[in-house]
Amino acid sequence: MLKKEKIDRINHLAKKSKGEEGLTEEEKKEQEQLRKEYIEKFREHFKGHLSRVKFVEDLSEEELAKIQKENAQIQKEREKNGQN
Repeated sequence: MLKKEKIDRINHLAKKSKGEEGLTEEEKKEQEQLRKEYIEKFREHFKGHLSRVKFVEDLSEEELAKIQKENAQIQKEREKNGQN
C-alpha cells in the first residue's frame, strides 16, 4: 500500500477541494496522480489476496454427481419449455 504520508496528502487535497478555496491546477494534477497511484497499489494488493484464495468443496463424489444430474434435468426442462 501507499505510505501514510501519501494517503494523508490525498485526504488533505480531498478536503481542500471541497472547501471554498478549492485546488490549484498544480494540486489537481497532484491529486489525480496520487489517486492513480493509490488505485494501482490497491489493485496489486487485491490481486495478491485473490491469488492466495483456495476454494474447498465439501461435497463427496456422489453428492456432486447427484447435483450435476439434477442440474442437467432442470436444463432439459428449460430447453423443452423454450427457456434458457
